[in-house]
Amino acid sequence: MSTLADSLLGAYKWLTPYEMVLCAIELFLLGWYAFPARRPSRWIDFVPSAGVLTSALSLLRGDATLPALILYGLSGLLFLCTAKRIWAPKRQAPLPKRKRLRAIVRAASCLAAMSPIVLALLLAGEMRYNPASDFRELSYSEAFIRLNERLSKEYPFGDWKQVDWEAMERKYEPIFLEAEKKRDKELYYKTLREYLFSFRDGHVKIVNEALYEDNPVFKREAGGGFGLSAVLLDNGQVRVSLLLRGSPAERGGMALGDEIVAWNGKPASDVYRATAWSENPTATDGDRRMNQGRFMTRAAVGSRVEIEYRSRAENKLRKATLQAYDDDYATLKATKVKLKMTDAPVEGRVLENGYGYIKIRYFLPNDAVPHPVESFAEMIRDFQKRSVKGLIVDVRDNPGGDDDMAAAIAGYVTSEKRHYESVSYYSRTTGRFEENAGETLVITPKGSSYKGKVAVLVNHNTASSGEGLPLVLKGQPRTVLVGFTSTNGSFGVMSRPIEAKMPEGYLLRFPDGRSLDARGAVQGDSDGQGRGGVSPDIQVPLNEETFAAKYIEGQDVELQAAVEALEKMGPA
Repeated sequence: MSTLADSLLGAYKWLTPYEMVLCAIELFLLGWYAFPARRPSRWIDFVPSAGVLTSALSLLRGDATLPALILYGLSGLLFLCTAKRIWAPKRQAPLPKRKRLRAIVRAASCLAAMSPIVLALLLAGEMRYNPASDFRELSYSEAFIRLNERLSKEYPFGDWKQVDWEAMERKYEPIFLEAEKKRDKELYYKTLREYLFSFRDGHVKIVNEALYEDNPVFKREAGGGFGLSAVLLDNGQVRVSLLLRGSPAERGGMALGDEIVAWNGKPASDVYRATAWSENPTATDGDRRMNQGRFMTRAAVGSRVEIEYRSRAENKLRKATLQAYDDDYATLKATKVKLKMTDAPVEGRVLENGYGYIKIRYFLPNDAVPHPVESFAEMIRDFQKRSVKGLIVDVRDNPGGDDDMAAAIAGYVTSEKRHYESVSYYSRTTGRFEENAGETLVITPKGSSYKGKVAVLVNHNTASSGEGLPLVLKGQPRTVLVGFTSTNGSFGVMSRPIEAKMPEGYLLRFPDGRSLDARGAVQGDSDGQGRGGVSPDIQVPLNEETFAAKYIEGQDVELQAAVEALEKMGPA
């Protein structure tokens, strides 16, 4: 009840001035009609028209959010129900006793008609008006300055990531000026991309850059492949983790697992760490490290590279000269998990070793599994009946989805009541980030929740709402998180994303909210140095042994590590 009251009382923080006026008009009219004065005032008859006019002005300004539409609808209804009074004013006479029942019904109806206002206020925080900025007609530098100015106020993690907005302007404005003077669209695009990637936030993106389809800059930077991809081991060795059959790399004598020692005369590890291109911003160091191996081995079509490598089979140094060919981004596509909405969001089975295993691909329903939470609960009940030795929940490569669903599923694997998150957004009314009381999520263990030992599998592609489950389970008794890296570190909220339309038609999108822990501190998102996400309790080493098992033999190394960790805990 207190949350409901807090949501209603604090809703003004999310309303536009037009919405505030509409609420005031509608509340006044409903109160007036519910308890009319004995002596009516003629001006009251024209108030509904003011509501319609305010609605029209608000709609023309672009506010078509659900709370606004609810208020528009109520204003229109009040106008239609009372329009005749403009031409034929109603005389209010004292009510005879026999009409008192009618008056009571009228008062109750008017009070009931306030429910749309209550609904609009409850929705105002999460579904507030957050207009897109249109900078398309500005020059490159002017658009950048305006964008940087807006983000300095509204980007949720400016303080958390310690973004120096003035330094950003000093660094990038001269480059944008150079691009506009030279009319260099490529320089503009690459600089815009560098600026966005500097936030180290997986939710920041150019929505319509179409990297794999028709992007000449991306084609020149990474359109050619040599037929291989690489991974940096903990000891600094760069190993071939993917080799395409018939590719230049295979024809040059290279094999899976070979160590790349030098790349165009430079130490391979230095080239690896200097690689900057990626499809999306890399929030954590673990995410960046895995992506660098995918792009280090990409170049412009037709370019040549001199490679010195050590054969894994013979332990001999060899050299090869490879030429990049147009492979339709084959190595990038092969090393990036692309989920389909036809894939079941939740699947489970009992492993041969007696442990229950549940794979959660994303926190959204689909046609095959319309109720993932119920499906997860059914699997838990089945595991309990079959007395599994422990539970392994796999959220590797889970890109997220619905926080409410993630929190609901967590209730079946938590042993105690836990705070999942509070959410704060920038309020245009107060000029500060404010918590939205209506979005606070608290996890309460279900009666049928799993009480045994639990392992959660994570990786650098466990992102957004996918990070919620490991975040809330970390530190729980008899629960362990297992993975090579932390989660993605992009746990920001995308309720009404910040959007900006930029020159050359690019549409930019940024998170609009931040997830907060029980103390009100930012949780889940990486900081400006790439530290963040949910770190595993058991970090699997990426050494020669685990590399060979994972990339050459095709074993599920993380799953094996999880089983070993559960075995060490003893009986369930």
